Amino acid sequence: MKNQLLIASILLLASLAARADTIEMKVHGMVCGFCAQGIEANLRKIPATADVVVSLESKLVVVQTREGTDIADADLRKAITDAGYDLKAISRTQRSMAEVRQELVTANR
Repeated sequence: MKNQLLIASILLLASLAARADTIEMKVHGMVCGFCAQGIEANLRKIPATADVVVSLESKLVVVQTREGTDIADADLRKAITDAGYDLKAISRTQRSMAEVRQELVTANR
């Protein structure tokens, strides 16, 4: 019984550590502000979305999820492809949106 409790605790901690608050996606095909607006609008339709940043220069779309929520990769892929763009990669991080924005400002100088 102690071993089962220990294993359950370890699995719970691992799942909490793996949960990401920020989802970063490489998206190809974006060329203008209208492209960015379309992607942002599609992602904001997902209830778990708290914030969205789109960088045309970096081909990067970043979504911050609401606390305690996540967005399935399939839902992200659908939102991007339904807007007419090509989703190349999805990664989940613990970076804040402020960090992402600062990095984009620095990279695009």
